[in-house]
Amino acid sequence: MNSLRALLFGSAQTALKTQETEEEIICQIPNGQFYLVRPPNSPKGASQQIFTDAAVYVRKEARSFEYTLVVQRAYDEEDPELEEETDEHAEETSFQLNGQLHLRTGVAAEGRALVAWKVPDGDEGDLYEFICGDKVTQTDAKTFLFEAQRCQYEAEYQVPRATATEEDLEEFAFDEDPPIPPASPLYGPDLSELTRSIDDSLDDMVSSNHNANIGVKRQQTPVQELDESDVFSPAEPPEAPEALELYAALPAELHVFDPAPGHFALVEDSVISTVTEVGKWQYWLQIKGKDRVWVSTTVQADMNPVFDFEMLSFVFNHFSPDGTARSWLLRFQNQNLLEKFQEGLMQAIWEQLNETKWQKIQDKEREYVLDAFNDLTMEDAPPVGEEQEEPEYDDEDEEEDQGLFRGEEYDPDEEFDNVDVQGKDADMNSQLAVGYKHDRSFVVRGNKIGVFRHNPDNKLEFSTNISKLEHPSTGKKMGNPSKVMLHSEDRDLVFQSDTNPNKLYRMDLEAGKVVDEWNVHDDIGVVSFGPENKFAQMTAEQTFLGVSNNALFRVDPRVHGDKLVQSDLKQYATKNDFSALATTQKGYIAVASNKGDIRLFDKLGMRAKTSLPALGDPIVGMDVSADGRWILGTTKNYILLVDAQQKDGKNEGKLGFEKGFSADQKPKPRRLALTAEHVAQFFHETGKPISFTPAKFNTGIDGTAETSIITATGPYIVEWSLKRVLRGTKGAYKIKRYEDEVKADDFKFGSDKNVIVALPNEVNMVAKQSFKKPTRESIMGNACLSGGRKSAGRIGGANSGRYKLGRDDVVDSPY
Repeated sequence: MNSLRALLFGSAQTALKTQETEEEIICQIPNGQFYLVRPPNSPKGASQQIFTDAAVYVRKEARSFEYTLVVQRAYDEEDPELEEETDEHAEETSFQLNGQLHLRTGVAAEGRALVAWKVPDGDEGDLYEFICGDKVTQTDAKTFLFEAQRCQYEAEYQVPRATATEEDLEEFAFDEDPPIPPASPLYGPDLSELTRSIDDSLDDMVSSNHNANIGVKRQQTPVQELDESDVFSPAEPPEAPEALELYAALPAELHVFDPAPGHFALVEDSVISTVTEVGKWQYWLQIKGKDRVWVSTTVQADMNPVFDFEMLSFVFNHFSPDGTARSWLLRFQNQNLLEKFQEGLMQAIWEQLNETKWQKIQDKEREYVLDAFNDLTMEDAPPVGEEQEEPEYDDEDEEEDQGLFRGEEYDPDEEFDNVDVQGKDADMNSQLAVGYKHDRSFVVRGNKIGVFRHNPDNKLEFSTNISKLEHPSTGKKMGNPSKVMLHSEDRDLVFQSDTNPNKLYRMDLEAGKVVDEWNVHDDIGVVSFGPENKFAQMTAEQTFLGVSNNALFRVDPRVHGDKLVQSDLKQYATKNDFSALATTQKGYIAVASNKGDIRLFDKLGMRAKTSLPALGDPIVGMDVSADGRWILGTTKNYILLVDAQQKDGKNEGKLGFEKGFSADQKPKPRRLALTAEHVAQFFHETGKPISFTPAKFNTGIDGTAETSIITATGPYIVEWSLKRVLRGTKGAYKIKRYEDEVKADDFKFGSDKNVIVALPNEVNMVAKQSFKKPTRESIMGNACLSGGRKSAGRIGGANSGRYKLGRDDVVDSPY
């Protein structure tokens, strides 16, 4: 401390002299989060986050020898949603700067610098804490404190602060004050009782040489518990199999989501959460309290695991043996404990999906996998000042849903009200293809295809119904199309029947019938297929690409016999389990697999330029931005966003399609997922886990930039703002709820303002402006759900609760 002060005395007087003479601000920290922190036993409740993004600075007032400490909310005029964060603190909070504040610095639980001071006229132990941004160093914080202390000296003794010596400033150092507590809104009583007995508990669960390094600071403040009868009482879970290896055993608090008040309620304040290996590629999660086991289940990706480092929590979904759906939350004492648990659980999930030991992969691949599950800020995020303003929409301007495709007896002259949708037509809409060349959309419904026209007023109009697809040579009824692609200037529809994976069919959309059957290869089945380049369907290009389980190839309908072009075949000796592909405007190719890896090719027939490690979750859909910069891989529980541009080295500026990343320069992926509270709420509204449809960028020619990402899960459409994702905004998405499950969705070509949605019995074009922030009203929607598995509480209704996990959502007792 003294050496730092000496250094500061040698530089601060000159470094800040210009600023002092030209501005009122003496010193500042430009970004961070502002909290009011109360002691665990405070009758006023837990900690409170005041501003999610703010700056703190010392301001010199007009009156001599007077200074003010100011915390100002960072208001982004381009993000009107931030207006809702404003509370009684308005735009800024200010304090007269003097020794009574006991201003000091410290280190937050996640390692970031913090500045803390007493709450004037507050209760004993109440503190304000400013948690500095990631790029603010401890030295920056101490420099800020040093200048603030000099201002306090000037205010106290009414002499120029430049005359203060190191000894003079000791009066304003409060190193003997109690330690600064964590500022997380989830901060609460410790888990001391649990740590005393954890060794005995582990001896009963596993016989291994692993030691659980707990390291929890002990406190004696008790927690007021919920009585078990006041929360959901799960059935006795199955007994955990004998453990072969321990992956994690850590103390935590256990909470369960209560849909009636809409928050996570404390079940038990002292539990042991363990992850163990119990068989060959089999793993187990157990959460054990003092008197009972709360959760005992296999570890799998379907748990929909969500880690929230801001809240020091882990949320997952679980069906009890009696079929009841619950969302559980484990709250950890600090980031170190949460990271250890995350590493153990993700290692188990990864090994279960890949059937490979975690230790066998390279360090950089492990880092890539873990990066995907951490909160990252993508590089090259546009500066706030350079971002284009997003319009703030009025919900009253919401577009009405237009167009219904409801059965083979439908005639374009009939009114929708006269259609019997529950009659003899038992099929549902399943596939959607959006036209690029012409304003048409095509929807597969069983063995039929509905054609919809995009009107100039951005509404859908039913055009015609192509019914009873028949084989081009036999005239017999064909199987239902399982995959579709518009082709050859949107005049043709290439599709695969669900009865034969080795054949593809061409429908002439102008004639309204199937005209060609193409045998791709007798020994190579088509898993997925896509255009030669991103906008090939707008041209007369005849060839297109396909993948099998272990091959990437070109299909040319003009060649004699099998349509697979042997010279352009890239086949692998091992089964790579390819699942999806996408192409850029230049024809670069991205291929994904059910193992979760992604390969980037510049051309067919050659080795991949870049291979991104497998996360383990099967990738069900792929998309690529037109320029190849951004890659989207959709899994059931999350969407992977990867920046394919290299940032340094000899290939700086090149794409991973063109030049391979060096071994130590793998791109850092971004995992787009619903926040923990929304996962819990969606789960309790629908009784089903998250299951995303293939995510798509908006796209278009003539310089149309990708700005949005669209996908759906259950009855919800979810739209991410790419700008906010790149800026690192948490929960950068909006939603729209329907009564029925969304079967397919995509943007209208050339626009990011309109989305085409296929429901089981409807086809709609909806304005993006009708999407809303996830709130109580928007998540509940107007749907009245019934059937399915039991929910752990009343679903929907007026008491469905709040939907923002924050200051009060994890509570020690119900209000």
